[in-house]
Amino acid sequence: NVLRSTGDLKKARSVYERAIAIHQLNFKEGQQASRLEKCRAEVDNLADKILQLESPSVPVGDSINDLSDDLMKVQLHSLAPADVESDGTPVIVFTDIGRDVDDELSLVLLSALRRKHLLNPIAIIATLSPQDQRAHLARGSIDSMGMPDVPVGIGSSGGVGDDIELEVYDADYSIPSPCIYQSGIELVYAALESVPPNSAQLLCIASLADVATVMREREELFTAKVKEVVVMGGVVSFEIGETLVPDSAYNNNCDISAARYVYRKCQEIGIPTVTLSRWAAYGCPMPPQLLDEMSATEHMVARNIRSVSKISVDQLWNKVRLHPSDPRREKIPNRCDVNWFCRTFMSQGELSKDWKASVWSLVQKLNMYDPLAMLLAVPAYRAAHFAFKEKVVNGVTHLCVGTSERDTGIKNRLALFDE
Repeated sequence: NVLRSTGDLKKARSVYERAIAIHQLNFKEGQQASRLEKCRAEVDNLADKILQLESPSVPVGDSINDLSDDLMKVQLHSLAPADVESDGTPVIVFTDIGRDVDDELSLVLLSALRRKHLLNPIAIIATLSPQDQRAHLARGSIDSMGMPDVPVGIGSSGGVGDDIELEVYDADYSIPSPCIYQSGIELVYAALESVPPNSAQLLCIASLADVATVMREREELFTAKVKEVVVMGGVVSFEIGETLVPDSAYNNNCDISAARYVYRKCQEIGIPTVTLSRWAAYGCPMPPQLLDEMSATEHMVARNIRSVSKISVDQLWNKVRLHPSDPRREKIPNRCDVNWFCRTFMSQGELSKDWKASVWSLVQKLNMYDPLAMLLAVPAYRAAHFAFKEKVVNGVTHLCVGTSERDTGIKNRLALFDE
């Protein structure tokens, strides 16, 4: 799949041919026959594609684009059925990767959870403008971590207006690829149709705009296949009202009407929600040294996460210094000001809002929201490390981890960090 995405079809065919030869050397006739037939089918398919590309009657550029589009359409309608028992819980991830590093760090964690057969990513949707660039980053990141078979789709702008330009950080592996679904919503529908009833998790570590679209357009499919929605965000106090209402957390605030719709509809149709708030992240801060240790592995994703972290923290500092009405804050909540920054990232001391130099050397702790949400999606880790408040609505229990500065929902910070 990686070779396909780079257009090296001949090399991809040779890999399958080697696989066939190795298979014939190591297995008797009839053993693992389905795998052998799959390899042979891939060889035949690639041979046809190569022949079409080499045909002089078709311009090469048009041929490549047409073949890529056709291939993606075929794959969209033939996603392999998810095997919950063997591969773990099927999960669809909605991410605004490229805004800050915790989204990509959560994908690093996802690759490990997949190897443990705890979570089975059946789709990753890149949302929040510019969503196509975020999809390029997601595709390159998971490809380099051994997940080229996980489909990536382009979602919506996430509720952000066309007049607001949001940032996407750079990575050498973030490049356009024909192996990206242009309609993330259609990919979600195909992914849900591939799983057994009441088995899929939705992990929302971004705007809830795309989830709201799925619920509006295909409520019956959503209700039949989704067992739980895990959200990195926040809710208004449990003591207020009889239902859960999203608060002003960034992911909610990107499209607050969509966030309100998702929470209201989930409670109406009986789909459990699990919300991880910012208080939980504050309860388990991570030292910057963790990123240094990851970078020492020399893996391209780890090294990029480390270098981008410094840039991201400095950019955040420059945003919180701005007036709350300044559009350059990019919908960061008003509560995130200079004092908040100092409390969140520094052990002590306070900076003047006039400080213009890099603040990275002063940072003592980092809050990695999305990796915690990823762990929360795994029942064993949820039970071991998180304490939650419960709210029962229409007979269904909804959970929230972290309801205040004192109640972070983290049982043991050191144990969770070691995990």
